[in-house]
Amino acid sequence: MKIFAERILLANGWAKQQTLTIEQGIIQSIESGEQAGAEKVGIVIPGMVNCHSHAFQRAFAGFSEQGSEGQDSFWTWRKIMYKFLGQLTAENAQVIATQLYIEMLKMGYTRVAEFHYLHHDINGRPYDKLATMASAIFDAAKSSGIGLTILPVLYRYSGFGQQAATEGQQRFINSSEQFNQLVTDCFNLSETYPNTNVGIAPHSLRAVDLASLNSAVEHVRALDEKAPIHIHIAEQQKEVDDCLAHYGKRPVQWLLDNTQMDKQWCLIHATHIDEQERKGIISSQAIAGICPTTEANLGDGIFPTTEFLAEKGTFAIGSDSHISVNPIEELRWLEYAQRLIKQQRAILATEQQMSVGQNLWQQAALGGAQSTNSNTGELAIGKQADLLVLDDEKLSLFAHDEQHLLDSVIFATQSNVIKHVMVNGCWVIKAGVHDEEQKAQLAFAEMLAKLSS
Repeated sequence: MKIFAERILLANGWAKQQTLTIEQGIIQSIESGEQAGAEKVGIVIPGMVNCHSHAFQRAFAGFSEQGSEGQDSFWTWRKIMYKFLGQLTAENAQVIATQLYIEMLKMGYTRVAEFHYLHHDINGRPYDKLATMASAIFDAAKSSGIGLTILPVLYRYSGFGQQAATEGQQRFINSSEQFNQLVTDCFNLSETYPNTNVGIAPHSLRAVDLASLNSAVEHVRALDEKAPIHIHIAEQQKEVDDCLAHYGKRPVQWLLDNTQMDKQWCLIHATHIDEQERKGIISSQAIAGICPTTEANLGDGIFPTTEFLAEKGTFAIGSDSHISVNPIEELRWLEYAQRLIKQQRAILATEQQMSVGQNLWQQAALGGAQSTNSNTGELAIGKQADLLVLDDEKLSLFAHDEQHLLDSVIFATQSNVIKHVMVNGCWVIKAGVHDEEQKAQLAFAEMLAKLSS
């Protein structure tokens, strides 16, 4: 197929009147001028990668804003969340994920890294097929059309020092042997689903020990030496304090000293880090996975984005708990948090790229591609055709020359400006509509009414 873009953000910057030839989901050529038979579109930018998702938490959004135990925090929120997820079946998980993934596509996410830790049945017993819950996620990705990087989560303990799991965590827990089999099963599933791949997610340093971490990494590396490895790290100050008490080191420093971190690692919520840890992440080429709306909602804290990017660190964004499912809002708050701290404006720009919006979009897309080991993140020959077509009519009401266009998208527009979405060479959203969205919405609304009754 061919598409003709009036304006397109390529790897090396904006270009006008370009025809893309796409075969088997891959951009084969990009040529100036309109070619016969090409579908005409307006403004085209790369799709965004969501580096961190807990799909089931989409059904939980809005249930935890009442306050609890007199002094609400991440830890009290977690108790409410555990109670809610205790009733979810595999069928529920597929309904939730399908609705969520359609929402992601409509807002501009074309691939998602699913940090998948709901493994067992509602009684905490393993299914006869270990990957039953994972299969629900694969099915949701297929029916929605989003690209999927599934990250089965290794969860062994409830806290540092190999503390026994709590009742609310029984659905997450696997032995190392079980977990490695689950990962193998997910690799086998991935072979039967298009546009998917598999990594692992040791949940956090409080939930794994060095032996189980090493076992998981060794196993997945034997299956795919470039498999993504994601881990929650330093999200809360209490987590840092507990790690210092147990290991005598801060979480990121412990990782740097005890693992061979590389560019396949993504450190989710590396919120509370010191200068040495920041420089260590950059030196290792690992990615910082930042989820601004969730981190704000949970009161986590603010990642040192200004310093990290000034030192050439790589970052990706995620929607995590899905209190917001919107990459534009994530990037807006990534910048706004820095403005509030620094009491300055237009902070996350560079001398090479003066547009904050364009700089953030391009860097986040590339970092997301790295975090999922996917052939995405930019529009260039040989890359997967994951792209967004923006709504010219809506953007005509804002500054929309090339210099300001993505600034307007991220900081000025309030309605959704994503018109069409292509994933792996296939249109999945046309004129803001997904073919399955009404069916998915009805199933989700009915399920949510039952769960909350």
